[in-house]
Amino acid sequence: MDEVKVVVAHSERATLRVGDVFLKIDADQTRIDVEVEAMSLAPVPTPKVLWREPPVLALAAVTGTALGRLGEPSPASPAAWAAAGAAVRRLHDAPLPPWRGRSREAFEADLDRECAWLIADGVLPTDLVTRNREIAAAALRPWTPVFTHGDLQITHVFVDGDDAITGVIDWSEASQGDALFDLANLTLGHEEHLDDVLAGYGTDVDRDVIQGWWSLRSLSVIRWLVEHGFDPSAPGCEVDVLRARM
Repeated sequence: MDEVKVVVAHSERATLRVGDVFLKIDADQTRIDVEVEAMSLAPVPTPKVLWREPPVLALAAVTGTALGRLGEPSPASPAAWAAAGAAVRRLHDAPLPPWRGRSREAFEADLDRECAWLIADGVLPTDLVTRNREIAAAALRPWTPVFTHGDLQITHVFVDGDDAITGVIDWSEASQGDALFDLANLTLGHEEHLDDVLAGYGTDVDRDVIQGWWSLRSLSVIRWLVEHGFDPSAPGCEVDVLRARM
C-alpha cells in the first residue's frame, strides 16, 4: 500500500498524496469550485479530476518536475522557463473566466494593513517596509483583466525536459486579474529567469510593475506565512526579496 504523504497542511486546507493521487481537503468549498471550473477552462495542461466528494477533491498527479522552489536554485533550463512563459501567455489570451478577481483597491487596503502591522510589531525595519511600499505602488494601477492563475508559484508549474509544460496545478485563486501579477508570482525569488519567461511570453511588459508586484506580494503575505508555520525569512524567500529592492 502506498504511504500517505502530507504535501501541505494548515488550518485552511490540506493536501495529501497517496501514490499518484492527490487529495485536497478545503474548508472553503468555493475555492474547490473555482479550481475545478478553472481547470476545465484553462488552455494549458492541468491535473485530471478523478472524483469529488466534499470536502475532498481527488486529482491525478501530473508528470514531470516542478520548475523549482522558492529559496533554492532552479534546476530547470532557460528553455523550460521560456516554455512556462509561453504557457502563461496562452492562459492570458484565453477567454475570461466568468468570475471577477480582487480589485486594485482591495490589494491596496491589504497592503496598507500589512505594512502597518509589520512596522508596529517590529517584524521588519521601517525603512525596508517603507521603501518596498513605495515600489509596490507601481503595481497599483488600472489593468485590463485577463484569465489569471492567481497563485502561479514555481512549485505549481511542472516541466519535462526543456520545452514541455506537463501541468499547472493549484487553481483555487484563478480569476480575472492582472497579467503581470502572474508573471511576478512565477519569477518571485528567481529574478534571474525573468528574461527567459518574457522571451516565452512574447511581448514587452513594464518591469517596474513586476517589481511592484514582487514587493506587494512579499509584504502582504508575511503575517499569513508566519501564522501558518512557514518561514518568510528563510534564504531566498520573501524577506530576501524585499531586501533585494533596497
